[in-house]
Amino acid sequence: MIRIGVIIGSTRPGRKGDRVAEWVRDLAVEHAGEAADFELVDVKDHGLPLLDEAVPALVAPGERPHTRRWAERIGSYDAFIVVTPEYNTAPPASLTNAIDYLHQEWAGKPVAYVGYGVYGAVMAVQKLRAQAGVLRMADIGPQVALSLREDFVNFTDFRPQELHVPEVHGLVDELLIWARALAPLRAASPATA
Repeated sequence: MIRIGVIIGSTRPGRKGDRVAEWVRDLAVEHAGEAADFELVDVKDHGLPLLDEAVPALVAPGERPHTRRWAERIGSYDAFIVVTPEYNTAPPASLTNAIDYLHQEWAGKPVAYVGYGVYGAVMAVQKLRAQAGVLRMADIGPQVALSLREDFVNFTDFRPQELHVPEVHGLVDELLIWARALAPLRAASPATA
């Protein structure tokens, strides 16, 4: 079975990402049925300090216990849905820091994005797409852009518009296609296994 990690990128107090990620996961589970397993991956739960590995992940795996736990968790998934807010046109530092800890654990896997912010986090997602390319991830096209004005009551209470449901379904469909297509390549390549 395909394993998909739904990554909650914000660690900020009062964040909205956990509710958004749960909504995405629940829609994905309902839509995909037995085709995949969707699991929440909360960056906050991993206690990653600012990158503290002496050697870049591209060169060697991390040695610190928190890095090894994070690598094991991320390495266990076949694909990802990243849920991100947008802070000053960028993804949160907690998310980019978590991504920077690893390299081969991301490679050869598809990634999709659900962003939320005043403008749907489209600029933050563009920056994440650039990072995904460097990590040799398959960055899929569909993106769900949730607006703080239209999908949250008083900018805080998450109440997504119904029009986003088919967007999430389409994102899940394409992510599953890519995960299946890339599986043999990951299995054949020791660098991406």
